[in-house]
Amino acid sequence: MAFKNAYVKSVYEDLVKKNEGQKEFLQAAQEILESLELIVEKRPEIEREHILERFVEPERLIQFRVAWLDDNNVVRVNRGYRVQYNSAIGPYKGGLRFHPSVNQSILKFLGLEQVLKNSLTTLPMGGGKGGSDFDPKGKSDKEVMRFCQAFMTELYRHIGADTDVPAGDIGVGGREVAYMFGQYKRLRNEFTGVLTGKGLSFGGSLARTQATGYGLCYFTQEALKTLKNDSFKGKTVAVSGAGNVATYAIEKAQSLGAKVVTCSDSNGWIYDPEGIDVALLKEVKEVKRARLTEYAAARKSAQYFEKKNGEHGVWQYKVDIALPCATQNELNLEDAKMLVKNGVIAVCEGANMPTELEAAHYLIDNGIIYGPGKASNAGGVATSGLEMCQNSARLSWTFEEVDSKLEAIMKNIFHNAHNTAVKYGVRENDLLTGANIAGFEKVCDAMLAQGVF
Repeated sequence: MAFKNAYVKSVYEDLVKKNEGQKEFLQAAQEILESLELIVEKRPEIEREHILERFVEPERLIQFRVAWLDDNNVVRVNRGYRVQYNSAIGPYKGGLRFHPSVNQSILKFLGLEQVLKNSLTTLPMGGGKGGSDFDPKGKSDKEVMRFCQAFMTELYRHIGADTDVPAGDIGVGGREVAYMFGQYKRLRNEFTGVLTGKGLSFGGSLARTQATGYGLCYFTQEALKTLKNDSFKGKTVAVSGAGNVATYAIEKAQSLGAKVVTCSDSNGWIYDPEGIDVALLKEVKEVKRARLTEYAAARKSAQYFEKKNGEHGVWQYKVDIALPCATQNELNLEDAKMLVKNGVIAVCEGANMPTELEAAHYLIDNGIIYGPGKASNAGGVATSGLEMCQNSARLSWTFEEVDSKLEAIMKNIFHNAHNTAVKYGVRENDLLTGANIAGFEKVCDAMLAQGVF
């Protein structure tokens, strides 16, 4: 850590004292604050009005007990959370994550990133995040329903269409959103756009399922065009993950002329030199909810490898483009060095903070296009914002309308990050600094205008 500005350094040091042991949150805060030193030097009102201290502290952090009955009528107890981070530019907006790893550190890191991500979309949305340490895997539909209903029985007090609009994240797909929406509707006796990612029959948006993966590729394509005069066409791509984001990133990348040769889940990864069969992947992961071993068993060209500590996994292959779409800190410095050695030209993130900070700096230092998740994976929340617009107007747009708006938003996010990087005198491939400053600037202006809160 090498902060140059005394004010920024003091803000981070105070954050460390107050949040001991919250490594994910402190990692995200360090990355953001390092970038913001440039704007702090140019705008003294940020220090004078203590904007950074307010920016890194959540407005509200809610923790609650979730008690529910499993199929054997045994009482189970989980923890639920909602971090309402910043509402300066709109109602809190951000996903709910159901996974055993969920804790305050992870949700605060995700919430802080979400503030900047939502700002970059240019839509009027603040930042928030939430979830539970509940694991939907291995649970029956009825158990998932009962948990979601119990979770919403507490959460409904703190959210609303103009207050806080949650969505899905890891472990929370259409099924879970539907159960929670139904419970909210029963408790409040109202039908509003309080959740996004809903089913198409009750207020959902076309293209929402595809949005994060498609948006990632629109961002990457624009970056390749602007910075390298290049495109996906003829490129070999490594993708991590096999969930919603990864699946539709693979689909869009291949429709743009690339060949995607990898995907992964928590147990291992697939290497398919003939290119990932998207239809088969969807059948295995979306229909059967099975492991990737079934993909390998059904496709001769595919090899399955069990995950082991210390291995490069999907990052060991010679590829032109890498799209990490699984989870935080999945790409370390050694992985980054391997990718650079093998000739990668772009690494753009579909997951939230999947690249360790040291690895991100290494990629930027070596001239690689690096798309940070807060910019490159903003397509999901952007389309959630479009869903909110449709709900408010009681309208439904076509897939093509939503997809066109999504593509325009993602292109704009890239150019905003790129232009800001150039404006502040950093390398034009340093989209990390550009995105952090661009996202912060809008929130900062709103906070200054609204007084102390």
